[in-house]
Amino acid sequence: MRRVTLFINGTSKNGKVVAVYGTLSDLLSVASNKLGIKACSLYNGKGGLIDDIALIRDDDVLYVSEGDPFIDPQNEAKVTSDQHGAHTDWLTLNIGGRPFTTTRSTLMFGVTKRDEHGAYLIDRSPEYFEPILNYLRHGQLIINEGINVRGVLEEARFFGIEQLAEQLEAAIKNSQPPEDHSPISRKEFVRFLLATPTKSELRCQGLNFSGADLSRLDLRYINFKMANLSRCNLAHANLCCSNLERADLSGANLDGVKMLCSNAEGASLKGCNFEDPSGLKANLEGANLKGVDMEGSQMTGINLRVATLKNAKLKNCNLRGAL
Repeated sequence: MRRVTLFINGTSKNGKVVAVYGTLSDLLSVASNKLGIKACSLYNGKGGLIDDIALIRDDDVLYVSEGDPFIDPQNEAKVTSDQHGAHTDWLTLNIGGRPFTTTRSTLMFGVTKRDEHGAYLIDRSPEYFEPILNYLRHGQLIINEGINVRGVLEEARFFGIEQLAEQLEAAIKNSQPPEDHSPISRKEFVRFLLATPTKSELRCQGLNFSGADLSRLDLRYINFKMANLSRCNLAHANLCCSNLERADLSGANLDGVKMLCSNAEGASLKGCNFEDPSGLKANLEGANLKGVDMEGSQMTGINLRVATLKNAKLKNCNLRGAL
C-alpha cells in the first residue's frame, strides 16, 4: 500500500497523510474530505501536474489545488517571512483589486485562492469591505461619507456577520424620513377639488381629514371610503351620493349637512351634531346607514326618509322632530 502526504497548494503546513488506492479521482475525493477544499488537481514538489495515479510513488509529497496554478510553498514562506517576520497569522487579501492586510483570526473564515503575489482572492467591493474590516478590528462601525450603507449591509450579510448586519439595518431604518400622517387641511383639499374635473370622481379613500374644516363645500360623489373624518366641520356641506363606507366621522359637526343617497354603511358617526342653530335640517334621505354607530348624536329634525338603518346604533340619540 502506498501512502502520500497532501498539502494545500502553496502551503507546507497542516498536511494530511492518506493511502493511495483506486483512481486519481478517488484520491482527489479523499483530498477534498481531508483538507476541506474542492480538490481539482495534484502537483508534485517541483510543480509538475499529476494526471495519472501510476505516477505517484510511496511517501510522495503532493500539493492539492482547486484549479489554480502551482504555488511554490518555499517562495510563499519566504514572502510571508520577509513581510511579517514571525507573525505567520498575517494574510494579504485582494479585494476587488485593492490589497488589504489583516490577520486570519480577524476574518475567521477560510480562503484558499490566491493571486500571482500570494494574496487571497475575494471578489467583493473594496469600498464596502473596508468598513467591515475596521469593524472586525475594533468593534466600531465607522462608514466614511460617500459610501452607501446598503452596500456595506450586503457585504456584512455575505460574510455572515449577523450582529453588524442588524446594526446596519437599524441605521438604514433610522435614516429614513418619517412617514407623514398629518391631516389634510382645507386649503390642500380645496386645491384638489379645483384641479379635479367636474365629471371625474375624486378618490379620497383612506385619507386623513381629522379636524379639518370642510364646511359648505360641494363634496358630492367623492369616495371617502375608510377615510378619517373625525372631528371634521362638515356644516352645510353637500355629501349627496358620496361614499362614506366604514369612514370615521365620530365627533364631526354635521349641522345642516346634505347626505341624500350617500353610502355610510359601517361608518362611525358617534357623537355627531346634526342640529343647525339656524334651523336648517340635515338631510339623509335615502342614505345607506347599515351598521352605522350614531350613539349620542344630536339629530333633531333630521330627515331619514327612506334611509336604511338596519343594525344601526341609535343609543342616546336625540331624534326629536326627525322624519
